[in-house]
Amino acid sequence: MSKIIWSKIDEAPALATYSLLPIVNAFTNAAGVEVVTSDISLAGRVLSAMGLAKDELSELGKVVLQDDGNIIKLPNISASVGQLKDCIAELQGQGHDIPNYPENPANDSEKEIQAKYSTCLGSAVNPVLREGNSDRRAAVAVKKFAQNNPHKLRAFPENPKSYVAHMEGNGDFFGNEKSVTIEKNQKVTIALNGKELTTIDGIAGEILDGTYMSISALNNFYAKTIEDAKSNDVLWSLHLKATMMKISDPIMFGYGFKAFFPEVFAKYADTFASLNVDANQGMSDLEKKISGHPDEAAIKAAFQGVVEADSPAIAMVDSDKGTTNFNASNDVIIDASMPVVVREGGKQWDRTGAAVECVAVIPDSTYGMFHAEMLADCVKNGQYDVTTMGTVQNIGLMAQKAEEYGSHPTTFELAEAGTVTVTGEDGILMSFECEAGDIWRMSRTKDIPIRDWVRLTVERSGLEKVPTIFWLDNTRAHDIEIKKKVDAYLAEFDTAGLDIQFMNVTDATRFTNARVREGKVTIAVTGNVLRDHLTDMYPILELGTSAKMLSIVPLIAGGGLYETGAGGSAPKHVDQFLKEGHLRWDSLGEILALAESLRFLGNKHSDAKLTALTAALDIANDAYLDNNKEPSRKCGEPDNKASHFFVAQYWAKALAQGENAELAAKFAPVAKALVDNEATIISELLAVEGKAQDIGGYFNPDEAKAEAAMRPSATLNNIINSI
Repeated sequence: MSKIIWSKIDEAPALATYSLLPIVNAFTNAAGVEVVTSDISLAGRVLSAMGLAKDELSELGKVVLQDDGNIIKLPNISASVGQLKDCIAELQGQGHDIPNYPENPANDSEKEIQAKYSTCLGSAVNPVLREGNSDRRAAVAVKKFAQNNPHKLRAFPENPKSYVAHMEGNGDFFGNEKSVTIEKNQKVTIALNGKELTTIDGIAGEILDGTYMSISALNNFYAKTIEDAKSNDVLWSLHLKATMMKISDPIMFGYGFKAFFPEVFAKYADTFASLNVDANQGMSDLEKKISGHPDEAAIKAAFQGVVEADSPAIAMVDSDKGTTNFNASNDVIIDASMPVVVREGGKQWDRTGAAVECVAVIPDSTYGMFHAEMLADCVKNGQYDVTTMGTVQNIGLMAQKAEEYGSHPTTFELAEAGTVTVTGEDGILMSFECEAGDIWRMSRTKDIPIRDWVRLTVERSGLEKVPTIFWLDNTRAHDIEIKKKVDAYLAEFDTAGLDIQFMNVTDATRFTNARVREGKVTIAVTGNVLRDHLTDMYPILELGTSAKMLSIVPLIAGGGLYETGAGGSAPKHVDQFLKEGHLRWDSLGEILALAESLRFLGNKHSDAKLTALTAALDIANDAYLDNNKEPSRKCGEPDNKASHFFVAQYWAKALAQGENAELAAKFAPVAKALVDNEATIISELLAVEGKAQDIGGYFNPDEAKAEAAMRPSATLNNIINSI
């Protein structure tokens, strides 16, 4: 029996799995395919780190190196320190004997505990599984549905004032970057003033990038944008990605927090120091630290006074609760937050709940230039038209940790001023003059992934026959080294008749957006950082969500990784479910991924039954969209569970009417039962709407409780269980 591994993860998509997976297995088993789960949830990884559970992430790391590896990977939590601490507390409350996370380890034992837990922070999963490059695009049926059923994009006001501010010159990671390609395997040492920070095993042909964020330049940038926001009378908002860039961005967040409330931090500096207040973790953590302190009320009042002064106004995460942009470093995730700014006509929400024009503050220009041009394009040309806009596909270089976010093992907050050197066997490869507190990092891009990236680009360009743009800047050190390899590897392929071009970020964005407004298709070929931003921005504008994109990772070893969805809104979905029993998560991304995963198996094994099963699922997906069976956002209306029922009904009907006689005979009575009992099933599913749900845990739900909550229709369960 063939096997597909379905990742067990977190929050809304994890809840949806309790309802969807029994249906999936009932259908796939009929064609000799078993879908099994692998626990890579935050809770699972925490227990594994403490030796209380199997390390299933490492096991999946082996699967992606096999020629038949087949994984459907749902969105998981890229944990901040705050989320990690909450998860630990929940697990402790469930009886698991694990220690607290030591924020400031005082001895070797606590340092060891911190090191174990740190493996669960940030982008811990993706670097292990992404042993291939990314092919992301909208399925034709999904794009057609979005155009025929357009979601709301709000018009930009007359004479709009919104804009993106990013650093320029030699202050940020982009401006300070140096890059080198090493020619042989060798030890590479990073040192500050001759004192070793770390050593890596360099691989022949890989590109090493070194760079740093100047903290003095960052502080000047923050101060200027705050003053500009005042003078332009726009709301001020900070956009970072502390979940993925788990070393650099929390630090940058902390400096932004202090820059917006300088008087408060200055006045209570001694108090904050005595309580180990860490600005990098935001206001929510600060409030926990000052709880019970004699100055607690005064400190809160001081912060609130700045917020209410509206000079400038600050973006809110939740206006009703008074939660600002600085509540926690992971509350605002740039690749989810910036598409919302564009979608809402250049606006965000202030403390009164009003939508207000803003300056979106993105310190690092590496990707700040993309968002600046996206917003500027709409300021100049107006909002997009969902019914006519074209589509942007993406070929992303991400295999083997290529340009991995944050470069966590090689990112350092420098303890002293001086010279950072990167030294190989034959001498110094790069050196940097830095100040104390600067954030220095090195990233690596290996040769084999670049070759595969070029191969995939040529393949997709040949299939689509549309302009294919490498987003490479001939003034950026990293891109110069990348382009040398791209030019060499392109020469190995027949590219006659293909329109393959090279552009910097700003020009590529302008070129692509002009084609989008003309209703045309463009392929963007990008590194891993820009990949993450483009593959949220364009799908959210085109489709309403990036969760409906096909995200295929052809693994270099020969297998397939099928990524699904974006989980940025997942926490809100869970909150609603726990209060009302209504889950609005749309599982279309998982269902589309399943179709591609089955197609891979059918093609690999020339299996007629699998081919028929896949073709029927394609029909079911089309019917799901054509009949508008996505979950309602409102309690009391059909939710995620009902959507899964309709997928099952359409899939069974397609199999019953299909050409494979064995599957047709097996699923004809199933289809009839699902059609005949539709009213009863929907009634049973709606009966739980409006009722609070107890699933036994947020990070680590009780399996029986969660399954009962997500499978409340006895009629549907009996039909599925009987297949």
